[in-house]
Amino acid sequence: MSVSKVETGTAPSITTAAASAPVMDLDEMSSAFSTLIRNAVPAEYQESQKQGLEKTPMRAAKAVEFFTKGYRENLGDLINEAVFDVEMDNMVIVRDIQMFSMCEHHMVPFYGKVHVGYLPHKKVLGLSKIARVVEMYARRLQVQERLTRDIAMGIRDAIMPTGVGVVIEATHMCMVMRGVQKPGSSTVTSCMLGDLRDDPKSREEFLSLIRHHSTL
Repeated sequence: MSVSKVETGTAPSITTAAASAPVMDLDEMSSAFSTLIRNAVPAEYQESQKQGLEKTPMRAAKAVEFFTKGYRENLGDLINEAVFDVEMDNMVIVRDIQMFSMCEHHMVPFYGKVHVGYLPHKKVLGLSKIARVVEMYARRLQVQERLTRDIAMGIRDAIMPTGVGVVIEATHMCMVMRGVQKPGSSTVTSCMLGDLRDDPKSREEFLSLIRHHSTL
């Protein structure tokens, strides 16, 4: 994925304002799920499944609230000052971060692993915050291509490294449960910024390290 080169220097201020997403109306969502159930489930089955379905609309509304909580989070609060001054420029990689998201086209899950690497420029990010950045962007209605870029841009904005690389390997249930119905397929996307895009040696180092299988 081709994007502009990372500019190093003073990191931009990261917004601490709440993400511009309204508070969810769970009652309204529950009502919508009630309508969905009435239209999707024949009346005779609604009666036989009444006990199981009775609280399903509110349970489903709360589940969607959780699945999309990333809209109500922001990078500034997430990082929470976990940026540290260091004099190093060696690559930092957090590999095999589990990811679960919802496809914006059909609202069914896609899931897999995220690999994130960056080349520091006088600052490093707390390791757990990298996983939290992945989580924030994944907990939105997404497409994998944009999710990959969102994570890379989030790491860039947090610490202004000289390079960022993100690779996602995921299974999409919209290809398994419906449509073409092809289990076993996976989708791989990448976003390289700065030196990890422009320097072949740095890019190859990153890709080689995420392919390496540890014995830990």
